[in-house]
Amino acid sequence: MTMELTAEFGPAATTDAPFSRVCAVREAPPATAETGRYLGVIDDIWTIGPKVHGGTMVAGSAAAATNWLRASDPALVGMAPIAASSDFLGAPDPGEVEYEVRVRKIGRQICLADTDLIQDGRVLVRTALTFSRLDDAEPSYAPQHSDMPVQPPADAIGYEPGSQMGDIVHVGQGAEIYLDREWARFLDGEKGEPRLRMWIRPRPGDEQDPDVAMYFAMMCADMSPPVPVNLGHFGWAPTVQMTTYLRRRPASGWLRIIATTHEVGGRMFDEDQLVLDSTGAVVAQSRQLALVPQR
Repeated sequence: MTMELTAEFGPAATTDAPFSRVCAVREAPPATAETGRYLGVIDDIWTIGPKVHGGTMVAGSAAAATNWLRASDPALVGMAPIAASSDFLGAPDPGEVEYEVRVRKIGRQICLADTDLIQDGRVLVRTALTFSRLDDAEPSYAPQHSDMPVQPPADAIGYEPGSQMGDIVHVGQGAEIYLDREWARFLDGEKGEPRLRMWIRPRPGDEQDPDVAMYFAMMCADMSPPVPVNLGHFGWAPTVQMTTYLRRRPASGWLRIIATTHEVGGRMFDEDQLVLDSTGAVVAQSRQLALVPQR
């Protein structure tokens, strides 16, 4: 890819709809008639440490696949990426990326597509996506999470630059993020249950486009720190595999994230993340298998 891409997209944004920039993929000449090809930019604010945040890559891949699927048939405009199964083959650097999309199935209820995220000629993330209509009906059963406030309390830990979390998780520059101090025992040098809670909302401008809000919810399903930190396991926890579900578009306001696990083993752990909107509705979920950080 060339430097003209960066020039067209403009300089990196920090407050002016920064997540919309992730989703603003640009169609490029395809390698084959059956393959969609898109170019995009993931700015360095969407990183944890030096590498790009996984959920952001899933969201960008979903945006590219959605564009290609909808372009292939006007009847599919109402389709949305309800599931994304991602394998991380490598860790991209922030900057220019390429997406290649292949449609595997087109149906009246379900469509399937694969997206490869490519950088410097290497496939670094492979995502299989399932498309359908979002579930906008009133649920017949929905557990309540009334013990978690709709918005962050006064003692919640912010991710602003220069803070304990913000210096590691730079995503705090692209979205407003707070961590629940009550559950995050590791912040006080203590141990606790391997579970975490967070609040997140997009920067002004990012919440205006319904599709951007949809991709933002998918990104949020990979936002929590690895829950083994509350057991004293610090460091990089490489994701082996992650599946993300999108249930509905979020209402405006804060999103709440609840991260839990079924088991933290000696080598691997699983982590579930549940994303609720300001009305308490489930908007996204994820489950991933990851490697326990080595001491």
